Amino acid sequence: MAKELVFGHQSPDTDAIVAAKAFSYLQNQLGFDTEAVALGEPNEETQFVLNYFDEPAPRVIEKAGSEVNAVMLVDHNEHQQSVADIDDVAVTHVVDHHRIANFETASPLYYRAEPVGCTSTILTKLFDENKIEIPTQLAGLMLSAIISDTLLLKSPTTTDDDKAAVIALAEIADIDYQSYGLEELKAGTNLSAKTEAELVQQDAKSFEMGGKTVRIDQINTVDLDEVFARQAKLEAAMAAEAQANGYDLFLVLVTNILDSNSRLLVWGEPTAAVEKAFNTTLTNHTADLPGVVSRKKQVVPPLQDAF
Repeated sequence: MAKELVFGHQSPDTDAIVAAKAFSYLQNQLGFDTEAVALGEPNEETQFVLNYFDEPAPRVIEKAGSEVNAVMLVDHNEHQQSVADIDDVAVTHVVDHHRIANFETASPLYYRAEPVGCTSTILTKLFDENKIEIPTQLAGLMLSAIISDTLLLKSPTTTDDDKAAVIALAEIADIDYQSYGLEELKAGTNLSAKTEAELVQQDAKSFEMGGKTVRIDQINTVDLDEVFARQAKLEAAMAAEAQANGYDLFLVLVTNILDSNSRLLVWGEPTAAVEKAFNTTLTNHTADLPGVVSRKKQVVPPLQDAF
């Protein structure tokens, strides 16, 4: 059986990297020959997780076609979020918890998508369905991914399935997920050493809406004002990224993980769509969004409706 690469989306977060590792392990147990790789370097939160469980970071690739003929996708399906040469390789498997868009294949494939808070929640089910035990170390990684994606089960994307997976994985990993989870989330909020360019790219995804390319980044913090003290430089970095990559509209959602509120920073046009989506008026290119923490559930859908 020919080797396949398994990877998550560009600008990978914890779930993108962990899900690739977990699904690759599962598929190898089922008889496939796979390797988990990444489409970018781990962010600080993910690196904390990898270090905590003494797990190496996956190697980073820019293209897949030079190595394999087929790939497996986790935590994404949209081609603009995937490897650069995704059109040149066959996609045989997808495990995801996002919308399905800009995706098609020439041949049938395995596709598992569920409206849960995290891809690793779905993978927890897949291990159980295939009666394959989750190793202790991998359980810790998968637990970390769910904590990350659901903001310690506080995000509106959280489902009962996510809660059940957290309890099961925490038991396997023998870890107090509440205290560990807060430590993990705080590890991702150390922003002082990062440049503005790094901040607006670290967790950014592109979406096509109404004929426009919309880029949406999310930054987690414990102090919104600390981030917005850098607003002018953040806007300059957003403008540079947009002009280099053809983004029409660039949004940065800055989320306070302690009180589950966000503030939005906007560059580009049409700003009217942003104001309509969130029933707000931008002031100095910003808008407070109380209770908004989820890009997938609370930002993308209203923007799509507005466009």
